[in-house]
Amino acid sequence: MVYDDNNIFARILRGEIPCKKAYEDDFALAFHDIRPAAPVHVLVIPKGPYVSLEDLCANASPAFVGGFFKAVAATARQLGVLESGYRILANNGADAHQEVMHFHVHIFAGRPLGPMLKSPG
Repeated sequence: MVYDDNNIFARILRGEIPCKKAYEDDFALAFHDIRPAAPVHVLVIPKGPYVSLEDLCANASPAFVGGFFKAVAATARQLGVLESGYRILANNGADAHQEVMHFHVHIFAGRPLGPMLKSPG
């Protein structure tokens, strides 16, 4: 899949669209979701043109990949959710319902989150 430089997250990274920042470093930008699915719902996006986890791991340096995931952990720490607990989620591809084709990780917290997937039945 070809990266679209005009996707909403690329535009946020360039400062064309404002966001409510939660954390930022050389590897990532974290910001509050405009349609939160939990009391705490933050998106963490890498500062690079990566569409998926596979793309990130195949094309970014190991130092960048590590720096990105350290930024995810630092964001959770900054949000104050380490003790109560949090969930991280990354949707990759159509079956996972990835809406923006810029790799990103969701951090959910602030209440008991329940099971990940509904049981068939």
